[in-house]
Amino acid sequence: MFDPLEILLFTFWTIFVVYATWYFTSAKHYAPLTYTEAKILWSIHKQSVKCNSKKWKPIKRGNKIVGYECECGYKHVQKRPLVSNTPLPTVHQGKMENNVFNKLHTSYE
Repeated sequence: MFDPLEILLFTFWTIFVVYATWYFTSAKHYAPLTYTEAKILWSIHKQSVKCNSKKWKPIKRGNKIVGYECECGYKHVQKRPLVSNTPLPTVHQGKMENNVFNKLHTSYE
């Protein structure tokens, strides 16, 4: 009924589609945090869970902080997808103000 080559190609494409879907949706890597960001995340954890701990320690990968560990045992590690959209460049406020100023203060003769 089916040629063995057709079955092999169908299997290959199915595996490829499943892997590509996993790669683009689930695969993640560590996102570095600053010390103050980790401390703020820890204080949010304390407030939301009503945690009574007084200390936390940063979780490091290499030389960068990627999360924190609370004294109560909670661990938070910041991760982001391998493939993500880059943020659009922001417009510099000075140029925009000058542009609006020029539009409002031009004389049409």
